[in-house]
Amino acid sequence: MEQLRWGTPDRLRGLLCELVSWRSMTLTEGEREFPGKVQGKLQELEYFQEYPNNLGLHDADLGRRFLTALYRHQDAKETIVLISHFDTVNTEEYGDLELYAYQPEELTKLLLNKIDELDDDAKQDLLSGEYLFGRGTMDMKMGLAMHMGLVEKASVENWPINLLLLTVPDEEANSSGMRVAVSKLLELKEEHNLSYKLFLNGEPVFTQEPGDRSYYVYSGSIGKIMPSALFYGKETHVGEPLSGITAPYIASFLTQRMEWNISFQEKVMGETTPLPVTLQQKDLRQEYSVQTPFRSAALYNVFLMKRNAEEIMEIFERVAMDAARACNEAYKEVCSKQSMEPIGKVSVLRYDDLQTLATRKFGTEFVEEIKAEVQVNSNWDDREKSLRIADSLMIACQELAPAIVIMYAPPYYPAVNSSDDALVKKCVEYVKEKGLEKFNLPIKQVHYFNGISDLSYVNYHDAGEGWTSFKANIPVWGSSYTIPFDAMRELRAPVLNVGPFGKDAHKRTERLHIKSAFEEVPALLEEMIKMMAKNTWQAPAQ
Repeated sequence: MEQLRWGTPDRLRGLLCELVSWRSMTLTEGEREFPGKVQGKLQELEYFQEYPNNLGLHDADLGRRFLTALYRHQDAKETIVLISHFDTVNTEEYGDLELYAYQPEELTKLLLNKIDELDDDAKQDLLSGEYLFGRGTMDMKMGLAMHMGLVEKASVENWPINLLLLTVPDEEANSSGMRVAVSKLLELKEEHNLSYKLFLNGEPVFTQEPGDRSYYVYSGSIGKIMPSALFYGKETHVGEPLSGITAPYIASFLTQRMEWNISFQEKVMGETTPLPVTLQQKDLRQEYSVQTPFRSAALYNVFLMKRNAEEIMEIFERVAMDAARACNEAYKEVCSKQSMEPIGKVSVLRYDDLQTLATRKFGTEFVEEIKAEVQVNSNWDDREKSLRIADSLMIACQELAPAIVIMYAPPYYPAVNSSDDALVKKCVEYVKEKGLEKFNLPIKQVHYFNGISDLSYVNYHDAGEGWTSFKANIPVWGSSYTIPFDAMRELRAPVLNVGPFGKDAHKRTERLHIKSAFEEVPALLEEMIKMMAKNTWQAPAQ
């Protein structure tokens, strides 16, 4: 039998360290180069030398690519899709150790010299020798390493089930890799006559609270959406403050009502979404002036479980209406005390309504020209472009001011959950049983992965047409940002996340539990997949 390159804990550890050493921060050249290097590693396997067409690189955006690697048993249709992302966040927080952020073995040793700089939990873990530190060790190159090991073993041992490895860029920003990969998954399904049985992600296990040492499997993934607002006031000179109304003044009423607003919070199956917070609030002017700031914007983060985009927009609209009412009352009172006449009342309108009014006033071509002018600015990301398009339309429709224009900005991660699926229930119970039996490892189920994941873009369910509210109220839709909702609906298979235990993702002390990563989870995944293969396998007719 062929020698397994990654079939032992030590070899798997070596693979992880090699993957981590390939720097792949989001929107860097390393991210663009990374999948080609993974392809090179997989081409070393005898299976892909025999079936080179089952291994491919595919275009995402901005010169980035994603990789698919299909192990296909000659008589099987049932297919498990193994999902991971290979981009990482930046490394500035490592300071003078930044050069070693991608060298886990070296970094772990060097941190011993700076142990006094670590918090108590990180100190304890470092001294225990049970953790490997480094950027991407936990989030989430270990997931990719495990999947590569599974594909290798399946191909050597001829497992009677198909495994389709999918690893993508950009999960840490806009998930453009996964959104583009959706259509490729459908193409491969048709091309190879596959039946998708399970979408299995390898995102790491996060602690649920400080000091938490439990191991979890996730039968869903939390959703995230970004309600946003353009505040458009009336300009004036600072010497005549009540001859206008500033955008920051208007914004203060909405932001105060959005922060920690419990009306956005959901509780499902005993789990609760984190409260909303403001991610950004800023003046849209790019220079100092004694003209009062009359255009500003804010982005708000909202997590969701069962709700869709329209339901969130309806809540957001109610909150904005309440903010406008309070703003108008306070402004009117100030004007009364100063014997000034108010310049108007702050109104609330959706971006969709603003675009409709601008189209009626100037025509479709005018609106499209505004969008095109914004899109050519390569220094702006999709969030900034969304705000600038709305701003440009409001400049052309100033009769609507003062106003709060409510909209969405990218990204949007729909929530997904398979807790009630029969296969997922069986998998969860099987992993729990084997965890105790093989490793004396208690395993708990969490219904929604709380770190956001690419699972959001498969197995999409929407009882109505709630997604159309997102499409109508995001200014960059169809140009620099889209979500393939219809194609996502066609990827009908349950989701599950089983990954290694780690701590402090996106922090200087990001670390991976060695035994969990190189012994426990790979063994549990292998046994779970073999169980699925055994239960779905029917020998071909003789």
